[in-house]
Amino acid sequence: MEKVYNPSEFEDKWYKTWVEKELFKPSGDKDAEPFTIVIPPPNVTGVLHMGHALDNTLQDILIRWKRMQGFDTLWVPGSDHAGIATQIKVEEHLKKEENKTRHDLGREDFLDLVWKWKDEYHERITSQLKKLGVSCDWSRERFTLDEGCSEAVQTVFVELYKRGLIYRGKYIINWCPRCQTALSDIEVEHIEKQGNLWHIKYPLEDGSGFLVVATTRPETMLGDTAVAVNPKDERYKNFIGKNIKLPITGRIIPIVADDFVEKEFGSGAVKVTPAHDPNDFEIGRRHDLPSIVVIDESGVMTEEAMHYQGMDRFECRKALIKELADKEYLTHTEDHTHSVGHCERCSTVVEPYYSDQWFVKMKPLAEPAIAKVKDGEINFVPERFSKTYLNWVENVRDWCISRQIWWGHRIPAWYCDCGEIMVDKQTPQKCPTCERTQFRQDEDVLDTWFSSALWPFSTLGWPENTEDFKRYFPTSVLVTGYDIIYFWVARMIFTSLEFTDMPPFKDVYIHGLVRDSQGRKMSKSLGNGIDPLEVIDKYGTDTLRFTLITGIAPGNDTRFSEDKIEASRNFANKIWNAARFVLMNLEEFDLSQMDITKNLTLADKWILSRLNSTIENVNKELNRYELGNGAREVYEFLWNEFCDWYIELSKPRLYGENIEHKATAQSVLSHVLLETMKILHPFMPFISEEIYSHLPNKKEYLITEQWPEVNEKLMDKGMERQFNDIMEIIKAIRNVKSEMNVASKKDVEAVIVAKTTESYQDIIDGELYIKPLAGLKSLVVKQTLDSSIGKAVTQVVRVGEIFLPLSGLINLDQEIERLNKEVKNLDFEVERIEKKLSNPGFVNKAPKAVIHQEQSKLDEYRSKRQTVIERIEELKA
Repeated sequence: MEKVYNPSEFEDKWYKTWVEKELFKPSGDKDAEPFTIVIPPPNVTGVLHMGHALDNTLQDILIRWKRMQGFDTLWVPGSDHAGIATQIKVEEHLKKEENKTRHDLGREDFLDLVWKWKDEYHERITSQLKKLGVSCDWSRERFTLDEGCSEAVQTVFVELYKRGLIYRGKYIINWCPRCQTALSDIEVEHIEKQGNLWHIKYPLEDGSGFLVVATTRPETMLGDTAVAVNPKDERYKNFIGKNIKLPITGRIIPIVADDFVEKEFGSGAVKVTPAHDPNDFEIGRRHDLPSIVVIDESGVMTEEAMHYQGMDRFECRKALIKELADKEYLTHTEDHTHSVGHCERCSTVVEPYYSDQWFVKMKPLAEPAIAKVKDGEINFVPERFSKTYLNWVENVRDWCISRQIWWGHRIPAWYCDCGEIMVDKQTPQKCPTCERTQFRQDEDVLDTWFSSALWPFSTLGWPENTEDFKRYFPTSVLVTGYDIIYFWVARMIFTSLEFTDMPPFKDVYIHGLVRDSQGRKMSKSLGNGIDPLEVIDKYGTDTLRFTLITGIAPGNDTRFSEDKIEASRNFANKIWNAARFVLMNLEEFDLSQMDITKNLTLADKWILSRLNSTIENVNKELNRYELGNGAREVYEFLWNEFCDWYIELSKPRLYGENIEHKATAQSVLSHVLLETMKILHPFMPFISEEIYSHLPNKKEYLITEQWPEVNEKLMDKGMERQFNDIMEIIKAIRNVKSEMNVASKKDVEAVIVAKTTESYQDIIDGELYIKPLAGLKSLVVKQTLDSSIGKAVTQVVRVGEIFLPLSGLINLDQEIERLNKEVKNLDFEVERIEKKLSNPGFVNKAPKAVIHQEQSKLDEYRSKRQTVIERIEELKA
């Protein structure tokens, strides 16, 4: 092994080897239990961000663990065509490079261009995933627009239509005037905006008065078809059933009573515009109101807007407010902060739009999807997210699945001039109504989430009953973020139950977002995003992976910081250096003489027991999807127990003359390092594989090694407690020496008074380790306290009390003099900061963070000063 840990020298090498040797493929062992994951497909034009890195690291940990446990593992990779996102990128590129639109090219040529774009960027995202170390079976890679997935999409659409679960109708949908298409809810980004609430007088038809209506979107009032009040609102009981004369237009509209109206909002009377608000649309359906479209698909006012026709919607708003004010309809305006939907792709304000679209009836699909979660056939981890899922599914609305773009699965619907609509995977031969043979296919494509909803089974060959489908479906676990439970997880459950009669997965492991060190969401606008590839280039993949899972808990967001990266890099260095030490001391080791049962010392028995306890704990944590806890178990064992303690404890035997004792130490070191590399592998696959390749007791590849089983014969919890007590004694003595500025290597005397007879014997057994590691000249263990100890520093530990005679530690007069000087220095610092914090000029001008920092320093200096004063008093006593 190289002296310095340099991941760039071996990470690419190992990934290439794993792929070439086809080690990511399923074992094909028919007696083995299958374990399947399908990758949440990243956008084909996307780049790897920290969310991808976390999501795929979690999946890779699970798949590597299960592979080593002997499961027949399959991790299916793939990518999503990402309809709107991809099309917008290509359109922007086309406009910039050639000053053309997609309409200039025509549908066929434009799609050819998108496919070329896809091929280029697909390689980029997959290479980035490979850089992360994901052990997918790349020979089974899928794409949501490939032939097999397209066949599945067409089959599902046609079947749902035949079953009466897909229909075409006019509804309110999210519409982007810039992208000229319907949007799913997840494609709408809601941003808090400072706006206005305009209060407008709507005069009664009979001239007896008026109602005041409050609105944030006055331009839509030109399409009002009613005013609604709450039926329990005493203020308006006598108004219900009367008519109002709509300002500006003069159109007569009714006053209706509806429970949806909040009495406390605004004036308690709301305008109802069914064509431009989803809630108003529902009110309109309940009261049989007409829908009048006053804003078109480009965000421009229509003919129904009268003299505002042709104006941009926001220009109309300004002009209309002025007209309302001039004609004394506007009573007053107030500031109002509200959430405004924006297109996620182009940031245009989204318009609720009344149009013809294709929809899926969700209520019939929801019933079995609710039952499977309630019955426990599908488990959410953490369980609390089942409530999130059920809340949405139990209140589900019909799903708008059509999009007015070209890149995607084109809707298999054909229109005849006679008005007949035919739905089939193939172009119909003739119209069943008029027998014409010329048809027009629907121009729209399906929502990207429609094909993604079939991902767990379409990727395995469905609708064909393929060997992969029979073997690996249902999948074992879905790993995904909480932000797409509605849009993806629920829909996969719907479609899978409808078409396979099986849930798509047993477990849904939900993780949170990766936030910056301050807890903020990473975004371009904040400029706080961190490129995972840059982290990999600088620190290595294993460091990135371990940083991402450190401290993570299912469902919770995690913070990513430079400090965590440094800590993970230090951990990798620690492992590397420990492995080098072990390997250097195995150069003359005869593997045939390896034996971890003979001549075992207390330290040997302890580390072997701790190893097996760690294996047991890692298994327990991974089975519960507590991957962060599993990583912590490996970290604690490797760093604190194996590296910091056992390696040090083994050195006297490694450097000693006793051949048998040396062989025992070598056997235990070799065994523990091998087994630890196995349990480290899912978390840090590259460094573990590299170290494993140098071990004398290895097989061919670590990735295909058998996961270690717990050897209960080597587990001894009593032994672990005994050795923990020994380590506590050593650390307590070291701490005293450090606090009193005694050189760590200086030999001192110590007396330990044991609590019990059992503790007394345990300490006697541990004397072999306590004396050299604590730097003691002598150690006396007693069962009772007597007066012979004299003036001493004391430390209480679990098994007794430690006494360190002062005469053997320090020169009292010199130490008191040194501590008095330290008190003076601390007095100066306390006085300096107290003056600063009492200065109004500083306090009034300095940022709160700076003031807080100074106050923390002051508290720290005061605390240190008090500690030193107490130490002086102890020494003088």
